[in-house]
Amino acid sequence: MRDLTYPPVIVTAKAAFRLLGQRFQMTGSEHVPRSGGVLLAYNHISYVDFIYGGLAANPSGRKVRFMSKRELFDTPGLGAFMRSLHHIEVDRAAGEASMATALEYLKAGEAVGIFPEATISRAMELKEFKSGAVRIAAEAGVPLVPVILWGTQRMMTKDHPRDFSRGTTIAITVGEPLRPTPADNAVAQTALLHARMTSMLEETIAAYPTKEQPPGSWWVPTRLGGTAPTLDKAGVLDVAEKRERARKRAEKRTAKK
Repeated sequence: MRDLTYPPVIVTAKAAFRLLGQRFQMTGSEHVPRSGGVLLAYNHISYVDFIYGGLAANPSGRKVRFMSKRELFDTPGLGAFMRSLHHIEVDRAAGEASMATALEYLKAGEAVGIFPEATISRAMELKEFKSGAVRIAAEAGVPLVPVILWGTQRMMTKDHPRDFSRGTTIAITVGEPLRPTPADNAVAQTALLHARMTSMLEETIAAYPTKEQPPGSWWVPTRLGGTAPTLDKAGVLDVAEKRERARKRAEKRTAKK
């Protein structure tokens, strides 16, 4: 797969990280194979997760093709940019096409990134997982590598102003791969993935610099001493957000008539 855009994007991103004085805590990157298809499953806490998520595979020389919502590809300029990076468009109403593309990439030896939660977690902990990650990895016959990101939410997430202050630590934890097969129960394997990543998330939060994560921090889960909304409260906010988006879409359709 030819990459004309990805290499200069990586160079530019790393330069931006240095300008921002960002520090990286990365562990487990050796779990990403240096060749062959691999599916990386990420938690989702920020609008910039796909930028930092690619670093998990960077030590192995891999470029990650992220499965991203269709709305990004429909945005003028951004859509062309996403396609130039060979990311995969996901239509939530009809996911068969995106799954077929992901399988094609994986069988061709590519690294593909997926967010099993589908949307950003306001609770800063794992929401319910869709089973797509397990089903795709099983059908493609590739390892499923769990990845936890932490610190990205401090820069750009839902319900909070953007903050690109210098000196933010970004933690990236890569876990040992799961190897689901078509014979496995997808629901059980998804629960296993969720449990594995929950443990990794707690370990990553515990290892994060204390001075950057004081008690009561809004970006930390309530049960771990922060003030992020609980999963139940976050769910209520998610429903309200969906209703508001639906209302705006209806208004646009009405205005076009």
